[in-house]
Amino acid sequence: MRHVLMAASSDSMENMNSALCQIATEKLTNTHLTTLQTVTKALRDEQFRASVEREVLGNLFAVLSRLSVDVVHLIEKMDSQEEAEHYLCLKLTAECFRAHRNACVQCTQNQCCLRDLGCIKLSFEILAGLLKISSGGSNDIYDALRCGIQFLGNIAVGNQLCKDDIWELGFPHIFWDLLVLADEKAVSYTCMVIHTCLDEHKTERLAKDTQQLKLSLKIMDLCRTLPDVDWTVFIVTQHFFKSSELIRKMYTEMTSEERLTLLELMLAQLGVVEEENCLMPLSVAQFLASCFTDHCKAVLTLSSESSDDQEAMVVIRLLDILCEMTSDCKEFMALQDHSDLLSATVDLLKEVHLLGKTGENVFTAAHDFSLTRPGGADTHPALSFKAHLIRLIGNLCHGHVANQDKVRELDGIALILDNCSIDSNNPFISQWAVFAIRNILEHNLENQKLIQGLRRQGVADDTMLREMGFRVEERDGSLLLRPLKKDP
Repeated sequence: MRHVLMAASSDSMENMNSALCQIATEKLTNTHLTTLQTVTKALRDEQFRASVEREVLGNLFAVLSRLSVDVVHLIEKMDSQEEAEHYLCLKLTAECFRAHRNACVQCTQNQCCLRDLGCIKLSFEILAGLLKISSGGSNDIYDALRCGIQFLGNIAVGNQLCKDDIWELGFPHIFWDLLVLADEKAVSYTCMVIHTCLDEHKTERLAKDTQQLKLSLKIMDLCRTLPDVDWTVFIVTQHFFKSSELIRKMYTEMTSEERLTLLELMLAQLGVVEEENCLMPLSVAQFLASCFTDHCKAVLTLSSESSDDQEAMVVIRLLDILCEMTSDCKEFMALQDHSDLLSATVDLLKEVHLLGKTGENVFTAAHDFSLTRPGGADTHPALSFKAHLIRLIGNLCHGHVANQDKVRELDGIALILDNCSIDSNNPFISQWAVFAIRNILEHNLENQKLIQGLRRQGVADDTMLREMGFRVEERDGSLLLRPLKKDP
């Protein structure tokens, strides 16, 4: 018998209760599937959903309880020939989860009612059972899994008690089993549930034991392998990035390729997040600065044709991130005081510059815009690397007298002036050199005197200095730096 349930009237509620009771007690038929589909449709209506009686939800839960027993039997009989019975059980399970899912949409009272009935625990038991038979790749099994996961997502939205229950029951083992399914939709829905349930406290706990860290790394890996699943990116950018301990532990366990995925997400996030809403704490920035200072020499291997790009690319992305973080972002300007960051950057610029001068390689200045991989397919990863080193030096010296002095002590001023020429391998390097020299000279008489005393050795480009607001005069073999006269 098909029940048409169009409104939350007393008759329709009575009919619904009667129909659900039949499903919970009778031998399952396609008629029961039609009835459940009608219930699912009725629960899409906001008014009906808001006024649905607790008894109806209790009977709907009774149906799910009955189906949970059938799923257990299904597991035991999967090798039998009763395909029609298997099909119907899975279809009914998926449809029952859909009805539960719809009942929870923006309806706290239904969420709490189903939670009190034990629906969250029961759903995990059913999901665990379905996972045992999911290896065959049946779409019916995946459909039931997807609907069950969606229900957990809907019951969690805006309901802290449900979020905590789901986390306690599903994390990390069942979530792990769901994340390794060969079904992109199920994986995506699982990530949606994880994102919904995560909070600051849960995120901090992810770094506390091996299993939780393993799951965190799996989510990071999914950012790379399933780029169309947005929920993985939301988890990383809105939760993982807030925990410096988690980032540090994940980074330590990652391969260079996996680190690149993490760093690319960070770089993209820095480009879209407003300064006052920065999701990364200073401690994350300080950790990345330490990674750069400790391993920056890896980029020098790019001068060899047989080099492995991955480790060098990590250094390049770290530099890009540090440039963005120190570009007048108040949260991260404490990096100016980071031990050894400026020294490591100046020293690396020296080595890269020297390598470029001692032979033809990726660090050699060019004017033909030919810095590409063999075959010319992609831009070489070292493109703009020198320019970005100079940019970082300029950022670290902005309004910072100690760093200005340190650049002078490291003979970095002449080095930067020697990079004022146009270099097609480093677009805008002359502009970044101008920027850096401005910051190094600003309110620093010692640095200004040093430039005034420079002898002409091919390092000072008068055009570049004019762009900085200075002119060069030669007197007794020395170059004197004078401010340009402003036009009246």
